[in-house]
Amino acid sequence: MLSLKISVLSLMLVYISADTPANCTYEDVAGQWIFDLGSGNNDRTIDCSSFGVQNRIKINLIYPDVAVDEFNNKGFWTMIYNQGFEVVVAGRKYFGFSYFEGNVSFCDTIKGGWSHDVLGRDWACYNGKKTQNVRKVLKTSDLDNSLRYGHGLNSNAKVWAINHAQSSWKATTYKQFEGFTVEDYLNLAGGRGSRLHTRPKPAPITAEQKRLMATLPESFDWRNIDGTNFVSPVRNQASCGSCYAFGSLGMDEARVRIQTNNTQQPVFSTQDIVECSPYSQGCNGGFPYLISGKYAEDYGLVLEECNPYKGVDGKCQTNQKCPRHYFTSYKYVGGYYGACNEYLMMEAIYNRGPIAVSFEVYSDFMNYQSGIYHHITEENLLGGRFNPFEITNHVVVVVGWGVDSANGEKYWIVKNSWGESWGLKGFFWIRRGTDECSIESIAAESTPIYTYNN
Repeated sequence: MLSLKISVLSLMLVYISADTPANCTYEDVAGQWIFDLGSGNNDRTIDCSSFGVQNRIKINLIYPDVAVDEFNNKGFWTMIYNQGFEVVVAGRKYFGFSYFEGNVSFCDTIKGGWSHDVLGRDWACYNGKKTQNVRKVLKTSDLDNSLRYGHGLNSNAKVWAINHAQSSWKATTYKQFEGFTVEDYLNLAGGRGSRLHTRPKPAPITAEQKRLMATLPESFDWRNIDGTNFVSPVRNQASCGSCYAFGSLGMDEARVRIQTNNTQQPVFSTQDIVECSPYSQGCNGGFPYLISGKYAEDYGLVLEECNPYKGVDGKCQTNQKCPRHYFTSYKYVGGYYGACNEYLMMEAIYNRGPIAVSFEVYSDFMNYQSGIYHHITEENLLGGRFNPFEITNHVVVVVGWGVDSANGEKYWIVKNSWGESWGLKGFFWIRRGTDECSIESIAAESTPIYTYNN
């Protein structure tokens, strides 16, 4: 994770600038914790960079999702990717990023975390310390400077190799990517702050889930429900690593449309997320659980005209007179990080609307044009030559699914944020039921709170 941007909202958490994110797992975090709490009765503008300790509570985090405090109150907890965790117990929420210095992750430490009651009031700061020390050193690989400008990532030779290696999907070059550096590509695919060095596998599909999956339609698409489109327009994030904002808000926009039978069709401000959210790293990346859910519940979303998209970092310039639109009941599909699978994604989409999904982007995905995508190995593309593109954590919106009538191959229908000139007018298909590029391992959703502010 790069250094956390200090937002205008003054909710601050101090990090040491680094090229790698914190990298903590369930095994690292589960166990007995002591939370040192600051004074309460504050609002969300509280500054948690420094505070005096007023109280202390012990909380046991039990794998995979049970939290028990020292008074034996039982609650819930989940990892937030490999970056931190959230705990809900006895009517309070505790959230914080795992601390790191350089390439060392202190998975036993939270510094400057935030706590508030489940109604979003009574804010307080906290520091957390696990009773067992956990330190992890993350090694980084050097990039080949001869390829730092990414010339081979949008080349005719690469496209030829993709199209001759398989027949499931077609590749092409894109004019919009001409002149992109490797760093531009990394931002396009999620940004360095979104990279995951470990990620969960999909949860096994149970016999009951298989039975229920058979009751769902063979194909389903929120862009065409009896002729009505409930999906907001495709947008273009450009070279800012803001896909997490576009994917998160794309889901939120669609769910407002569904909730109001398309009488409200908001387009929310992604620039507000980039500039103002204390839960993300601006153009360096972020995660949908913290945006479509936690930020949308704690702070609310504003419409695009309140802070139009610029695609660059900067101080918060959102019009403070704009009304906020709130969401609640945010969660990982399946209930907690690591509980997702194909059926649970289908059930969430069918019954509640599109979902925000993270998946691993490889360099061949940049050239997708049509068909059912699956990753073609770099050896097939470049003859074994070193490729500097690093696997990143791209966030997109899954709006439905289908089956290829020619060969029976299953696929997801997915909305991207690279403009309408890319792929299938901004959408793509990707293999379903095989966890292609980990697309079935991490999905998030939230529920809009109805508002009269149109």
